[in-house]
Amino acid sequence: MSKETLTWLNQHTLIGFTDKRGHAWHYRADQQGEANHYPGPIPVDDVERRLFDWTALEQPIYVESPVTGGLDVVPDRKAIIRSDTGSVMGIFSDGYQPHPYKEWLVDNVAQLLDDDLAIGSAGLLRGGAVAWVSVEVPDTITTPEGVAFRPNLLATTSFDGSLSTTYKRIVTNVVCDNTMAAGLREKGQQTKVKHSAKSHLRLGEAREALAIVHTIADDFAAEVAELCALGVSDRQWAAFLDAHAPMPDEKGRARTSAEKHRDVLNRLWNHDERVSPWRNTGWGVVQAVNTYTHHEQTVRGATRAERNMLRAVTGGADSLDGSTLATLRTLLPA
Repeated sequence: MSKETLTWLNQHTLIGFTDKRGHAWHYRADQQGEANHYPGPIPVDDVERRLFDWTALEQPIYVESPVTGGLDVVPDRKAIIRSDTGSVMGIFSDGYQPHPYKEWLVDNVAQLLDDDLAIGSAGLLRGGAVAWVSVEVPDTITTPEGVAFRPNLLATTSFDGSLSTTYKRIVTNVVCDNTMAAGLREKGQQTKVKHSAKSHLRLGEAREALAIVHTIADDFAAEVAELCALGVSDRQWAAFLDAHAPMPDEKGRARTSAEKHRDVLNRLWNHDERVSPWRNTGWGVVQAVNTYTHHEQTVRGATRAERNMLRAVTGGADSLDGSTLATLRTLLPA
């Protein structure tokens, strides 16, 4: 079950550069013991003090013996628990190697990046079993087409087995805080390290794979310009809706869901400031679907914050943008 209540998000996530992009959607001042929003970059000391001031401990696992009534140790298995709360975050074989948050998300990132990059967000999810740190450029970049974005390096790992340690360059579209691929038609550069006994980060290889955050700007701006120049008529938009969210012939739950989906997309396309400025362009189509998925679509089994962060890390954001464009291009003249 998800741990991410509004109280959790206000006490276990840190949001920086609010002077550039405003407050996070979950901001509630009355649920913060200490303010979690920063007008500029988040100090490294605050990330370590407020989020990573505990350690992941490896503990043996015991079961009650039906014969003796005593406790027998489970061979070749161990639990990963929080040192401050004692909560169990995951159970693994002896070969599992935990990656401490401070070392892998703060110290390693500091070695990967330039001095003029700073922490823009950080947080804990799933009771601390998942964590991330996002490092970004200090100034928002705005393209001639009016698209404001911020290049990021997203570093994340887990103690519940859900994620390898991942370093990935991404883009955040500031107007609606959507995560997008560094190149919409290809997967963003990333490097992953498994939680194995021999795991270690080769910094030189990681730098080369990520191509450093600064290089995202030109790639993404060129992609935006191309998509803004790609005309999409009202008829083509209607055809896109038919392909992207087809309407079932028979009445029922599926038809009702499709109608709602299409209604929201049409509202975004025609009236929402996050999308409508780029109406009748390829960028508007990508932005409509991305905004719907990040901010409007019903979320089950998790909170929106957890789902969006995990989508960014696991490649769901890349796949979303890629599939949107693939569908659109089938409807446009060659």
